[in-house]
Parts: sequence; C-alpha cells; structure tokens
Amino acid sequence: MPAALSSRKLRRIFQQLLARYGPQGWWPGETAFEVMVGAVLTQNTAWINVERAIANLTANAALSPEQILAVDEAQLAEWIRPSGYFNIKAKRLRNYCRWYTDAGGYQALAKQSDVDLRRALLVVNGVGPETADDILLYAFERPVFVIDAYTRRLFARLGLIQGDEGYDELRLGLEQALGADVVLFKEYHALIVVHAKDICRVRARCSECMFRKTCPSAGGF
Repeated sequence: MPAALSSRKLRRIFQQLLARYGPQGWWPGETAFEVMVGAVLTQNTAWINVERAIANLTANAALSPEQILAVDEAQLAEWIRPSGYFNIKAKRLRNYCRWYTDAGGYQALAKQSDVDLRRALLVVNGVGPETADDILLYAFERPVFVIDAYTRRLFARLGLIQGDEGYDELRLGLEQALGADVVLFKEYHALIVVHAKDICRVRARCSECMFRKTCPSAGGF
C-alpha cells in the first residue's frame, strides 16, 4: 500500500466526515438475515430500491431463508423487482439461502473464524468480495473494511491511494492501518458512501467539500 495510507491521516478524514454528517447507524435491518438479503440485493442499485424489495418480501412473509427457498423463483423475482436485475438476483438470493441453510444458519456460521467465513461466503455463486464483506461486517460483526467504488474514489482523490489496487490489497491495508474495529469500520464505510454520493461524485462538487483546501484533486472535475 502507498506510504501515505497512514492511521493518522485516515482517522483525521474519519473525524472530518463524522463532524460533517454525524453518526449514520448503518446497516439498516431488523435482523442479521435481513442485512444479508440487503447485501445481495444492493448490488448495482440504490438502497431505496432495496428497501422497496425488502418491504415486498416482508409483506408476503418471505423474509427468511426457508420461505425464500420455498417460493417459486418467478414469484420471488417479482417481489424483488424494485432492486433491479431481479431475475439474476432471485437466483443469487436463492443460492445464498441454500448455502446458508446447508451450513446450519447463523449460529453455526458465527462459530467460524473471519478467514474461514469469508472464504465460505466467496464460494457462493453471486457473492463477490464487496457483498461478502458487507455480510461479514454488518451481519456477523467481523472487523473487515468494505471496499466499494466510493472508497476508491475518495481515497484516490485525497491522494492516499492510486485507486487501482486489488480489492484485498486495499482492504488489508486499511484494516492494518486502522486496527480491528467493527464500530469504526461500520461508521467509516457509511460516511464515505454519504459523502461520495452527495459531494465527491464522479463529477465532484468540490466547492462544497470539507476537504477542498487539502485535496490534490479539488477543482479538477
């Protein structure tokens, strides 16, 4: 990882984000399983669409792995239609639920180490590194830093990373710099998403950014 990726700089950025936006209280979900469903459905869509899909599942008493596996796949796809790519996501969600139940459910999976659980998640068809880490951090309370496009964009623009690092290289670098801290990782990820969606967009609104005086990329968009 770049030498600039230091605990001091990362923590200063976190404090500035927290002062600007306040605690976010992520991840929204009544149960750990609902968090897992949200992690699968949020791929390539806005969270508001996931909320609509989950509301449909709840309204139809289909927010459990057993119920999702019991319902016809076409019906499941219709319920999660608001999340986009609904046919693909219906298959992925059923794949996940089949793996989840075969593995013994939450209590059995929670006994696995961070490394073993992450490895097992990544074997599930449709679960990539970001989805796996969402599930690990928010559903299983494991200290993994979720890497998404927003994280890459913000840290690259601030000059902390190149932006083309491999997923695990960046994840492990951030975890090493910050130390294992589930609460910090949850809040940091949420704050990055909020800031990148509102200010540090693809076409950034640098004039409104709290980092504009120190960001090497400020005004370049």
